[in-house]
Amino acid sequence: MSAKLVRPRNHRMIAGVCAGLAERFGMSRTTMRVIFLLSCLLPGPQFLLYIALWILLPSENSHQGHGGAAHSW
Repeated sequence: MSAKLVRPRNHRMIAGVCAGLAERFGMSRTTMRVIFLLSCLLPGPQFLLYIALWILLPSENSHQGHGGAAHSW
């Protein structure tokens, strides 16, 4: 579990939140997406949590540091 918690540029379905969480916890992206979809059947703030993580988690390209790399706008 040493991977940073970021939204990866590749393997995104919507915002990359599930892919980032799966990478961080060493799970399959598909497994994490299925867990999220199944959790939506339960009462709770799953969609709000997803949106909050979408806003709060940095994208992978903005997380790579300031080592002279130009930002791609």
